[in-house]
Amino acid sequence: MSTVIEMENVSKVFGKKRAVHSMSFVMERGHAVALLGPNGAGKTTSIAMMLGLTKPTSGRVRLFDGDPKTAAAHERIGVMLQEVSVPPRLSVRETIDMFRGFYPRPLPTDRLLQVSGLTEDQKTMAQKLSGGKMRRLQFTLALAGDPDVLFLDEPTVGMDVASRRAFWDEVRTFLRAGKTLMLTTHDLQEADMLADRIVVMQNGAVIADAPPESIKMQFGGRTVSFVAGSDIDFERLRRLPDVTDVQTVGRQVTVRTQNSDALLKTLILESWDIRDIQVHGGGLEDAFVRLTEEGGEAQ
Repeated sequence: MSTVIEMENVSKVFGKKRAVHSMSFVMERGHAVALLGPNGAGKTTSIAMMLGLTKPTSGRVRLFDGDPKTAAAHERIGVMLQEVSVPPRLSVRETIDMFRGFYPRPLPTDRLLQVSGLTEDQKTMAQKLSGGKMRRLQFTLALAGDPDVLFLDEPTVGMDVASRRAFWDEVRTFLRAGKTLMLTTHDLQEADMLADRIVVMQNGAVIADAPPESIKMQFGGRTVSFVAGSDIDFERLRRLPDVTDVQTVGRQVTVRTQNSDALLKTLILESWDIRDIQVHGGGLEDAFVRLTEEGGEAQ
């Protein structure tokens, strides 16, 4: 696989504030990466450097093994940011045609209208679109040049359920063509569904970089819940291997563990006084909260 994006020991400082600190990152063609983090983590600044919109204070950024500011690099990418205005006094179709003119091999206009679900709105003034339809138009404009790499920033904000599902289907079609996705989102379900790699930033640094399942297993863990009998030794339960937390509400007990199979084996073989056992897998949201609260690190 060829390298699409490379950041080598990159830092960015604004005045006295270090927005990104010693970030090293390589993204190969054909992958979908979700860049996550709390507000102020450095995600937006990192994306801006990848796109050549701002220069790093130190380190090196490469896009398609070249300078990210060049027109040749920009012809191969599509970008959907949160705050994007459209030209005034143009219809939806005219707006799409204008953006197609920026690229040497654009997708057909009718195909782009189909992708956006805006065929019936093609004569509507673009500025008069609702918030959800505007996001769909912006996604279409990002696809106009048939890009090799898509950068999507909070892409489904303002979309209704049907539009979100249609959007996800189009992104999956894009990925099946062997293309590359860089996604920033606060919607962790969206990240889990679309990305094959999760990168978490906090305070300008990468604190986790791994496939979603690895991050969920390492930091989300699993929970084993049960109703405890009167003979339960809770202190001993907390000391069992791989038990990371024990919560009780009356006789209802919830145990967070990194190895639910081993815990269940111990509880059953040692005949612990428990009943109504349930096992739940930890989600990406649980893992994200633990990572950003504890500043953990997964590679």
